[in-house]
Amino acid sequence: MKQFFGEKYVHYGEVVQLPLDFVKQLCLKIQSERPESRCDKDLDTLSGYAMCLPNLTRLQTYHFVEHRPILCVEIKPKCGFIPFSSHVSQEIKHKVCRYCMHQHLKVANGKWKRLSKYCPLDLFSGNKQRMHFALTSLLQEAQNNLKIFKNGELIYGCKDDQDSLSDWNELARHLKPFFFPANGMVNGPHCTRTIIKELIHVITMTLLSSTDACRAGNMKTVPISRGRSYCEASAFSKELVRNGKNKMESSALPRGCLLYKTLQAQMLDMLDIEGLYPLYNRVEQYLEEFPEERSTSQIDGPYNEAFYEKLLDLSTEDDGTEAFAFTKVQQYRVAMTAKDCSIMISLSPCLQDECSAQRPVVLASKSRFTFSVSVLDLDLKPYESIPHQYKLDGKIVNYYLKNVQAKDDPMMSNLFKENEDCTLVLHKV
Repeated sequence: MKQFFGEKYVHYGEVVQLPLDFVKQLCLKIQSERPESRCDKDLDTLSGYAMCLPNLTRLQTYHFVEHRPILCVEIKPKCGFIPFSSHVSQEIKHKVCRYCMHQHLKVANGKWKRLSKYCPLDLFSGNKQRMHFALTSLLQEAQNNLKIFKNGELIYGCKDDQDSLSDWNELARHLKPFFFPANGMVNGPHCTRTIIKELIHVITMTLLSSTDACRAGNMKTVPISRGRSYCEASAFSKELVRNGKNKMESSALPRGCLLYKTLQAQMLDMLDIEGLYPLYNRVEQYLEEFPEERSTSQIDGPYNEAFYEKLLDLSTEDDGTEAFAFTKVQQYRVAMTAKDCSIMISLSPCLQDECSAQRPVVLASKSRFTFSVSVLDLDLKPYESIPHQYKLDGKIVNYYLKNVQAKDDPMMSNLFKENEDCTLVLHKV
C-alpha cells in the first residue's frame, strides 16, 4: 500500500518465528485485553509465527524525544466521498454518505447507544471549520472511530461497543500539561473547552500537513470533484440550514497530505458495490472454469509491484472481458482497505531551539509539538467479503429509506447549491 500512501506513512513489520508456547501466551494476553465485542475473532495460536510491528503510539522518527511524554490520536476516518457511479440504483446514495446511513442501522441493532454527529465528508473537506466540527463530533461520540493514548496507554475512546470514555473534563486533565505547560495558565469553567479546542486545532493542522517528500508512486488520480462534496445528513449541513445558509463553502485538501492520499485510494471504488458485484460474479464464474488462474490473477497475492501496475487503469467502461472485471475487483479491495484504515498522529512537546526543517512541527497557542503521522490496518480486504458488502449495502440503504428519510423534510435537498462561493459563519473556532 506504500504506492498509495507514500513510504513515510506506511510502516512494515517483520515476520519472526517464535516458540509455540510463547505464541500461545502472547495470544492469551492479547485476547484478555481485547474489547468483549472482538473476542469472537480467532487468533492463530498454532502457526509459531508472529508479526513484529512498530508501536505507532510513539513517534516513529525522532529518538531525541523518547524520554518525553507522547500523545497519540488514532482516527478511523471511514469513507470520505459520496458515490458518483451511474450504477447506483437509489438516489439517496448520491445525497447521504454510507457512514451517516449506517449509523441509524447500528443504533437500531444495538451496536451503539446514540447516533454520532460525525460525517467523514466534513473531515475530508479540507475546510477547517468543517474539520473542526467533525473532530468535535468524534470527541463527543468516539464509538470505535477515535482513541487517544498518553505514553501508549488508552486515556480516551471506546473500550467496548457501548462503553465510551466520554468525560471531557478527565481528558482535559490529561491534556493540560501538553497544551498549557505553565500551571494556572488556564483555569475555571472554560478550561476544558479551551484545551479541547487546542487539541482539535493541532489534529487539524497535522492532518492537512504534508510530511512526505516523495510522491506516492505514479498512481493516476481520480478527480475529487466528482460527486457532491457534502452529505445531506451531516449535522454540519443541517446546522447550515438552521442558520439560513443554503450554500456550502468549497475547499480542497492539500495534495500532499495523508487525507488526500487516503481519499484517492478510497475513490478507486469508481463503480460502487452495485456496479462491482456483477463483475465479481464474472470473476467467480471464470475462476470456476479455470481455477488455475486464481494464482496468476493475484487474488490471494502477492501484492507486489505487478499487482500495483494492474490498478493503474481507471477506465469505467466495461469491455466485457475478464481482465476488466479482475482489475475493478482488485481496485475495489484496495478502496475498501483505505475506507477502513486508521490514521495515527503522535505528538511530543518540543522546545523552539530543538525545531528544525527536518522535523515537522505543529504550533498550539502555548506550546509546539514534533509529530509523526502513520497509517495502519492496511491488510487488503479479502476477495471473499464482496458478497457480504453487497448485502450490507442493501440493508443500510433500505433501512435508511424506510425509517429515516421518510421522516425527514423532503425539501432538504433543495436547500443546498453546489460549487458556489460564500462565506460560512457558524461558530468561532
